[in-house]
Amino acid sequence: MALYYELPVYRDTYQLILKIFECTKDFPKEYKYTLGQDMKRDALQLVRSIYRANKASHKESYLEDFLDQFELLKLEIRLCSDMKVLPFKKQAELGLLMDGIGKQITGWRNANQ
Repeated sequence: MALYYELPVYRDTYQLILKIFECTKDFPKEYKYTLGQDMKRDALQLVRSIYRANKASHKESYLEDFLDQFELLKLEIRLCSDMKVLPFKKQAELGLLMDGIGKQITGWRNANQ
């Protein structure tokens, strides 16, 4: 079993977290402490799910938890873009990173079924 922090999906998710923290610091005050905080919390939850999935013998439930949180984060990012709180370029960067993460997690889940 690889250490969780050596997994490519962990590294990509960590990069996603850094980008989300960077993006949300420029949010207007009205959204910084609501939607911005939720995005940060949900992104951090993704790393917890990777850690738990990596150490568990039955990974499926943790990977499903990851995918559930991941969908919520996608929705939050889309909402930010639609409300013009997040520039389109930043949304595109996050989207590319998230596409890769989603494929890795789905592959990991399918390999463990």
